[in-house]
Formats: sequence, structure tokens, C-alpha cells
Amino acid sequence: MGRRSDHSRPELAQLIVAEGHRQMAERGFAGFSARRVARAIGYSVGTLYNVFPSHDYLVSAINARTFELWTAHLRGNLERSGEDRIKALVEAYFSFARDNPNLWMAIYDHRLPPGMVMPEADAERRAELVGIVVAEVAKVVQDRSPEELQRLARSLIATVHGHCAFDLNGSFELMKEPDPVGIALDRVRQALAAESG
Repeated sequence: MGRRSDHSRPELAQLIVAEGHRQMAERGFAGFSARRVARAIGYSVGTLYNVFPSHDYLVSAINARTFELWTAHLRGNLERSGEDRIKALVEAYFSFARDNPNLWMAIYDHRLPPGMVMPEADAERRAELVGIVVAEVAKVVQDRSPEELQRLARSLIATVHGHCAFDLNGSFELMKEPDPVGIALDRVRQALAAESG
């Protein structure tokens, strides 16, 4: 039985995302169900889709929450990093993914359908994480335009992401690679040295 008068629309959105995030962490993207989220919070799936226009908007909001937590994780690592902030970023990328594998993979498993524009608030949460990387890269690579720094940061993120994905899916273990974080950091340092030279 629904509890339609128990929460305002913003409160209901927060409740849905919190429960959806909990279930995504537990079940992963493939096992995620909006109907199960609605049942867990005591509302109908119709009420859920009155708040989020589609399954894709709901997953986008859940993934944005993951980006929010990931950004906080990166910032925390940087605060404790000492002088080697690039190492802190790479380690934080891996440690967040290792600690939250289903949430991390859901970000990349979900594809927006053609024509759907990501809600601005969700896009801003994603951009904040990239902004942290851009700011740290800018401290290492001098005299570059904002566009060049963005492009380099995106490439470095993709490099670390590939190593991290191989770590999580067991590919590096099969290759007998003992230090996925170390080799990812080596590639990042090489790229930054080449850009700085």
C-alpha cells in the first residue's frame, strides 16, 4: 500500500535515490529493479516514475550519487596525500572502485538512450570529479589552455579506468600482474612527463 502523503516530492526523490543506491550497491546494474526499490520504500512503482520520468533518469540519479561519494573519497585522499597528489588520485580511483564494485560498474554499464539529455544536476556531479583531476594535472603541466588540460585529464582518467577495470574483472590476475595500481600510476607519470617536457 502506498504512502503518497508521507513525503514531499523532494523528500520522496531523496528516499528513492537512497534506497536505489543501496540496492545498486548490493545487486549491481544487471540485478537492479525500480519495482523492487518502490516496494522497499512502501510506494508504488507508478509513484516512483512520477518522480523520475523513466528508469534511465532514476539510474542517472543513482549514479550521480555514486559520483558524489567518489568525489568526496578523492578529496579525502588528497587531503591525506602529502606531496605526491597524482599517486593519491590514482590510489583513490582504485580504492573507491574496489570498495564499491557494483556502484562503480553501474556508472559504466548504464547508457543513456538516444535523445536523452542527462539532468544538469547529475552532469554537475560528474564534472566535479573530473574538475579535481584537471586541477591536479594543471599543477604538473604548465602553460596549457583549459581545453588542453581537460583533454589530457580525460585521457589520464581513461588510462586509469582501463587498468582499474582489468583489476576488478580479474584480467590482471589472469595475466599475473601483481601491481595494477603501480602500473597505472607508471603510465600516468609517463604521460605527464611527456606533456611537461
